[in-house]
Amino acid sequence: MREITTDDVPEALGPYSQGIVSGDTVHVSGKTGVDPDTGEAPESVAEQTTQTLENVAAILAAAGTSPDAIVSATVYLTDMDDYDAVNEAYRAFLSEPYPARTCVEVSRLPAPLDVEITVEAELDGD
Repeated sequence: MREITTDDVPEALGPYSQGIVSGDTVHVSGKTGVDPDTGEAPESVAEQTTQTLENVAAILAAAGTSPDAIVSATVYLTDMDDYDAVNEAYRAFLSEPYPARTCVEVSRLPAPLDVEITVEAELDGD
């Protein structure tokens, strides 16, 4: 097991790793849409989703892989009415075949944001 860390994403809000490599799989902890340069998040859920996926991509890059290697994702929304906006941003960021995915509504997230995403990816991208 190997820990993945990068300064290209905001620091973790709790006692967890940004990512862990186990075997040929990268497990990325839940990321949000906070911009690492400003410490702020965009207002719209679509922009938060894009920034969230950029943060995920930075951790994957630090591990030696890319979003194309994502095999599974879990999306947490604070309002399921945002589902279509999240899908639009998700579709624009990722390419087919899309990863397996679960999307659930939660009452709130650790930060006052609208979306959090966690992924698992292959190291070799196959």
